[in-house]
Amino acid sequence: MATTIIGLDTGTTGVTALLYSVDRSSGLKPLLRSYREFPQHFPKPGWVEHHAADILGAVDEVLAELLNDPRASNVVGLGVTNQRETVFAMDRSEKGRALAPGIVWQDRRTDERCRQLASESGRATWIRERTGLVIDPYFSASKIEWLLLNVPGLSTRAHRGEVVFGTVDTLVLAHLTEGRMFATDPTNASRTMLFDIHRREWDGELCDLFGVDPQWLPEVRNSRGAFGQTSTEVVGRKIPILAVMGDQQAALFGQGATEPGSLKCTFGTGIFLLFNHGESSPQLSGSGLLATLAVGPQGQSVYALEGSIFMGGAIIQWLRDELGILNSSEESEEVAAGVPDTGGVTLVPAFTGLGAPYWDAEARAAILGLSRGSNRAHIVRAGLEAIALQTAELIELLRQETGHEIKSMRVDGGATSNNLLMQMQADLACLLVERPESIEATARGAALLAAVELGLVSQGAAPQVERTFVPNQSVSQATQLAKWRAAVARIRS
Repeated sequence: MATTIIGLDTGTTGVTALLYSVDRSSGLKPLLRSYREFPQHFPKPGWVEHHAADILGAVDEVLAELLNDPRASNVVGLGVTNQRETVFAMDRSEKGRALAPGIVWQDRRTDERCRQLASESGRATWIRERTGLVIDPYFSASKIEWLLLNVPGLSTRAHRGEVVFGTVDTLVLAHLTEGRMFATDPTNASRTMLFDIHRREWDGELCDLFGVDPQWLPEVRNSRGAFGQTSTEVVGRKIPILAVMGDQQAALFGQGATEPGSLKCTFGTGIFLLFNHGESSPQLSGSGLLATLAVGPQGQSVYALEGSIFMGGAIIQWLRDELGILNSSEESEEVAAGVPDTGGVTLVPAFTGLGAPYWDAEARAAILGLSRGSNRAHIVRAGLEAIALQTAELIELLRQETGHEIKSMRVDGGATSNNLLMQMQADLACLLVERPESIEATARGAALLAAVELGLVSQGAAPQVERTFVPNQSVSQATQLAKWRAAVARIRS
């Protein structure tokens, strides 16, 4: 039987597991995919929660489905990737049992606390220089502080050494190893706002600011390496866990964008651009881009610049589920293609505030420019344009920050199957958009790094490109971006 490896992607709305065959010359070949969606919980306006049992139940189901297939008889390793910033409080002595619902990266409940911190003189610059991040509810630190202050008995238990606060990778590792491993990696740690990305360790002063003892946080291990092995009680067999990465860094690695100057964009629930900056620390101008840690060709930590957009594919889900003008997400391409343009309609998708480059947690969404002739096709097309315009705006910022021309971008994620959207993206960002044969770059990245750790492949390599979208030079990018920025200005808080 072929040597196989598993990439496990614990995302925001579901868990995906892919089984790959591994060949030293051709790399990874996908053999089997399993997916389970899990519920989202919205207990109050602006709050988004996940229940650990929902995530871990989905993990168990997808792994069981893969491992029951005869092609999985020779699985030699597992790589884990995960939604970032979402945080759980876990019982250290009870195999990582969650002590409260997890607070999801989209959650805005700590906005007031973050605004108070940002108002303090010099605080934002100090935090940005150490962590590469802006002060925002998106990141984990204020979420942990909220849990300590609001979950009865949690602070007392934490001071007794009974609690671990960790992102979803830590939750999954504790589950798969039955509490033997409470760990994370630099790519996830760098998204907590508690981690010094230059010294590569938990920062005592930042922890003090949020009332967190570093002993309550998981051990930070290299992204590539030993993270224990799966328990036979949980998974049915022992499989070495050999790689852990945050989902966007995993996609960067899975796309083969491991050299400085390479760029990838993931079109999932949100939109996430990562630009590989190499081993030199980026100097941020305060434009709204983030500095974060990523993974180099051999699995070493490198720096990346990131643009984080909260609403990507979720715009299409909203048009389908809440507005009810689409029967399926796939229908968006056909409906939008029914009109030549948006008819003056602009959709600004600030449903949970605005991420990069504005970082405005209080902004709210709007549909602007409606006329009596506006119809559902115009609104759907405006939704697709909103995805492409948000991304194009960040690419322009990357060009300004780095001095790179940026002529091409590799893409992945479910929304990339929409050809109209990808052509819009090429036109509005003035670059080649390269879509690979497999758009499951996050799971691929985790599996690929595990394969590197085993010596089955030498380093991260790019998948085959299935289609390249060439920009239409007749599209006026400057005019479109000016119109977009004017619309955003009207809904800012």
